[in-house]
Amino acid sequence: TGRPVLWFHGTPGARRQISPHARDVVYERDVRLIAIERPGIGASPPHFYGSLAEWAVDIEAFCAALGLDRVGIVGLSGGGPYALACAHGMTERIVAIALLGGPAPAMGDDALPGGLSRFVRTVSPVVPFVRRPLGFVLPRLVPALEQVAGQAMDLFASFMPPGDQRVFQDPGVRKMFIEDILLGSRRHMQAFLLDAFLFGRPWGFSLRDIRVPVHMWYGDADVIVPIAHGEHMAKRIPRAVLRTRPEEGHLGGLGASDEIFDAILGHWNE
Repeated sequence: TGRPVLWFHGTPGARRQISPHARDVVYERDVRLIAIERPGIGASPPHFYGSLAEWAVDIEAFCAALGLDRVGIVGLSGGGPYALACAHGMTERIVAIALLGGPAPAMGDDALPGGLSRFVRTVSPVVPFVRRPLGFVLPRLVPALEQVAGQAMDLFASFMPPGDQRVFQDPGVRKMFIEDILLGSRRHMQAFLLDAFLFGRPWGFSLRDIRVPVHMWYGDADVIVPIAHGEHMAKRIPRAVLRTRPEEGHLGGLGASDEIFDAILGHWNE
């Protein structure tokens, strides 16, 4: 019954990829939080978009069907480009968006050269050939590893920077990530491949044409999506505000739930 905010999960991820603290904050702030799984994960069947801009067409239809006249959006990591697509294509409906460590474009005039951008440009053309076999194997492999999910999470965390390791020490966050990947893989698990496909192509819009407020949180110790991505996009998006999370990594934004929802809701009456 609260003010609707859409939550776009990361890559990989599914609809349960929401920190325990964020779940508490939405009750305190009277927010109706709606988590949407992208095509190819959980109960959402795979679908090839021609560009990220096409995602906004589906979300526009989704909001109209639910009677959501005005919404905010949170894009976590790989959900960030999808949030920006909605900011561009749904100007009249979007109040504001929040990006938590989202990658910058890898192609076109807004492209950030090198690093992650070079990787997705390389991977994108391969996705159409590998998505079906991997999509068949992964939903069967992940549940089989459920008994060792905790150990796998510890191994993954050991390769992360100290800031992210602190995030994974929270039992609630660990449980959230394990639950998310297990439930998200029950039927489909191609979304992260489809994300890579779209991230390595032109997004279908210019960052300079985004007119809604965009708030961004990046850890200055992030080695997955370095803060250079946030700085690059903040220079191009007219109403962007970049916030740095000192000594935090890729998941640092999960600890900023109060700031995130306050920033979005602060625009609600504009």
